[in-house]
Amino acid sequence: MASFPDSVNENDIGKAKFIGELLVPVAPFDQKSGRETWTVAFAPDGSYFAWSQGHRIVRLVPWSRCLNNFSGSNADMSTGLGPRRLSRQNSDGALSPSIPREHTIDCGDIVWGLAFGSSVPEKQSRCVNIEWHRFKFGQDQLLLATGLNNGRIKIWDVYTGKLLLNLMDHTDIVRDLTFAPDGSLVLVSASRDKTLRVWDLKDDGNMVKVLRGHQNWVYCSAFSPDSSVLCSVGAGKAVFLWDMDKYCLIRKLEGHHNDVVSCEFSPDGALLATASYDTRIIVWDPHLGTVLLELGHLFPPPSPIFAGGANDRWVRSVAFCHDGLHIASLADDRLVRFWNIEESSPQALSSLTNGLCCAFSTDGSVLAAGSRDGSVHFWASPRTISSLQHLCRMAVRRVMPTHLVQGLPVPPRMVDYLSYRII
Repeated sequence: MASFPDSVNENDIGKAKFIGELLVPVAPFDQKSGRETWTVAFAPDGSYFAWSQGHRIVRLVPWSRCLNNFSGSNADMSTGLGPRRLSRQNSDGALSPSIPREHTIDCGDIVWGLAFGSSVPEKQSRCVNIEWHRFKFGQDQLLLATGLNNGRIKIWDVYTGKLLLNLMDHTDIVRDLTFAPDGSLVLVSASRDKTLRVWDLKDDGNMVKVLRGHQNWVYCSAFSPDSSVLCSVGAGKAVFLWDMDKYCLIRKLEGHHNDVVSCEFSPDGALLATASYDTRIIVWDPHLGTVLLELGHLFPPPSPIFAGGANDRWVRSVAFCHDGLHIASLADDRLVRFWNIEESSPQALSSLTNGLCCAFSTDGSVLAAGSRDGSVHFWASPRTISSLQHLCRMAVRRVMPTHLVQGLPVPPRMVDYLSYRII
């Protein structure tokens, strides 16, 4: 199903509501590279927001305080992120309250990748012989991983800003980082050295596997919600899917005509969105490897030859909202787009100069986007009440892959709906 309308009038598309921005003071002479915000990230519990604001610096800010500072945000948005207190363990094991504090971290080199990781004690390390560990991560542990220009990965304690680990094995820029969402503190790094590396932070950051297969730079990777599958994309037209239990390649998805630079799974794991310089976002069924939807940023759609070269519609980033219905995209045409997967054109858009990355807040109410000047801009997500049908579909798909759905003794139309063939 391709979503290339015959004509798209931007005046007929709703305007996304801009709610605030975080700016970085820039000296008049500071026009060189290194200022870019390559990554923005929200903590899994919604407590912190982090962004790489250029020149080695990462800023960590309490998200509820950030929202409070945005004019009118509390009156106009229901975020569910009021002021909260975090609990930390004392040396005697007792819990003590700790108010989130703002941190500025100097990482020592240009920061390309950021990722928050939270620990779950029952998720044990995969290391067999564990007799002594330097770090024992508790249930309330919140970590920030930073991928650097020199190939190193530094792991920080979010609450204190203290450096915990320094991981060294990549031979080129660490472009992207992602934690397994199951609380195991398994970290995957994607690098320009053409590899992905799997690290076990509960085993003091031991590197457990190198995933090879990309022939060029690896730009981005993303875990499925159950942590069983990893998607990776890079300088090339293929999308790679990896089995993270066996650390082996499952399949390659073919369909893009230019480099694929961003990827993310839907909250139920039934869909995979990938963004490419070919001016498109493709929404896949990752279980079958089939294309379900195409979201185009240039009309009429370019021929494969044109899409494979330079154009002014390169899609830089894609993010899947937690409601499972909305997708956000940034492109070189200086627009932020909000898509509803049930519609054929953008639901809302806004202008953004030189956008590089985007991510939805933990509750999906806000989209954050970073740009080349080190700043971050925020928009309210389009308000949509999910239908009971869609909520039921997500509940089913969280536990049931496509091939099992297709075997259900239900009417074919219901199978198509559950398989997202009827979106």
